[in-house]
Amino acid sequence: MTALFLRRAFVTGLVVAVAAIHLCLVGLVSSLHDLDLITKLVTVGSLLPALLAFAGGYRAASQMRVGELHRPSPMVALASGAVVGLVAGVLLALFTIFVDVVQPRDMLINASPKLVTILHWEQEPALGTIATLVGGTLVGMLGASLQILPASLRRGALTAIVAALVLVLMQTFVSQVLTGLAKVLGGLPFKDLNNFVYARKGLTVPGAIATIILFGVGGYAWASRGDQLRAGYAGMSPVRRRSVKWTGLVIGILALLSLPTFIGSFLSQTLDTIGIYILLGLGLNIVVGFAGLLDLGYVAFYAVGAYALAVLTSPVSPAFNPALNFWLAVPLVMGITALIGISIGAPVLRLRGDYLAIVTLGFGEIARIVFLSDAMTPILGGAQGILSIPAPNFFGLDLRQPERLYYPILIACVVAAVVAVSLANSRVGRAWTAMREDESVAEATGINTTKYKLMAFAMGATFGGLGGAFYAANIGSVFPQQLNIQVSINVLALIILGGIGSIPGVIVGAVVLVGLPELLREFSEYRLLIYGAVLVAMMLIRPEGLLPNRSRRAELHESEDAEKPGADDGWDSESGEQTAEPLIT
Repeated sequence: MTALFLRRAFVTGLVVAVAAIHLCLVGLVSSLHDLDLITKLVTVGSLLPALLAFAGGYRAASQMRVGELHRPSPMVALASGAVVGLVAGVLLALFTIFVDVVQPRDMLINASPKLVTILHWEQEPALGTIATLVGGTLVGMLGASLQILPASLRRGALTAIVAALVLVLMQTFVSQVLTGLAKVLGGLPFKDLNNFVYARKGLTVPGAIATIILFGVGGYAWASRGDQLRAGYAGMSPVRRRSVKWTGLVIGILALLSLPTFIGSFLSQTLDTIGIYILLGLGLNIVVGFAGLLDLGYVAFYAVGAYALAVLTSPVSPAFNPALNFWLAVPLVMGITALIGISIGAPVLRLRGDYLAIVTLGFGEIARIVFLSDAMTPILGGAQGILSIPAPNFFGLDLRQPERLYYPILIACVVAAVVAVSLANSRVGRAWTAMREDESVAEATGINTTKYKLMAFAMGATFGGLGGAFYAANIGSVFPQQLNIQVSINVLALIILGGIGSIPGVIVGAVVLVGLPELLREFSEYRLLIYGAVLVAMMLIRPEGLLPNRSRRAELHESEDAEKPGADDGWDSESGEQTAEPLIT
């Protein structure tokens, strides 16, 4: 068994080395070297290969299933981590020698002397090579040592590490929030807190120590006491539990309503973009998550909504005069996109799976070409688009500013989420669920699949059109070049990341895939690299999404749940409540 663990550690070390060299060659290590983790001491770029070795050591020392689950002894675990770090260190050292001797910068532009200096921890070549080997071995062992610790201590250590990295990467956001709070709540020392935690670049030494202690203790406390807190909550009386829920809901509402007052215009604009994508995600989630209809042309509804609002409200619109008020145009936009959804859904009623995806992808491209065509230029403006879209106006108050537009977008998201939840729990939602599971069986039970498919397309298109309307109102113009297939891919990716069929998952997916890239613009060059890596990791580690619904998780973990006693009896063993219910009542 020891040989199996060491063999896995060797393979893991190779993977870590390849990943580290890849990040070096794409320039990520050199770029992050300009970002301090702890000011004037450690940079994120120099630490990145070490973090990979740390993660590899942690992985190599974990349990292994060979027939049954086996846990390595402490010595084997540490040896596995050392093997990972040593193998990765040897390959990185060979890579630095290759860069020094061959100097392949003509072909590999990021294979520069600066990169070699970073990998050598800014030491002389001989000493730097030794540091790479010894440092990799020690870091791998450090990662493996976490597997030896009790679960609560391990959780605390990992929480502290992740918190320090997040605070550094999100320095612009956190600093702006603390500065805004200091302005709004002048009597509280938020500005002093900001100066304590952050230097000009990275964490201060006291801030780093405080962060590690605070989040480490918090992670340990939650790991050791979390089950007791959950059990205490479950044991509350229904009245008290309801009061706790309402208290949390009120606090959440107050936090959402107060956000624009202290985060500034840039972050408010980011929130507006997240809100628009939440609307799009809720719409596509109805089509894909509830009804099981894979739609890759969802951008068509988004584009129709944006153009419909532009045509109806812009004073320079070549097709409609006089211009309508924003609030009068929005219901018309929703109606138009619903009709477009039905018209697109009608021809594809007999298609399923990949064929449906290809046809809807074609519809999305057709929409883009139509908006660009010369024939539609007198109506839609062609490649020049439509300009001068007026800002939403509320009793004389201009809502074009991001801090103000945030509130109508927030209200639209709340209404859309309530509608989506109501649909999911209704007879219509159960019909969509039956169609998603097996359309033939659904038809055999008397469900009119034609009607429910058209309803799904119409509702999804309505939310997509509403998102497009807010997009057009937000930027004040609309151009067909911005409404491409990438929008459909982004929306589909966010519902997959959050959890297909899950309303909270849509919100989390939008925050992660739309909000974080906006806040981390210094890494925009590597956005697609990080984007793809996150999606691959999600598919391997948590295919059901970050916040999946119960049925979706059960489908993907059926083999695991089948081993548990009472897994298929339709009852929740913890709550004693029935979980299985008829699809159609």
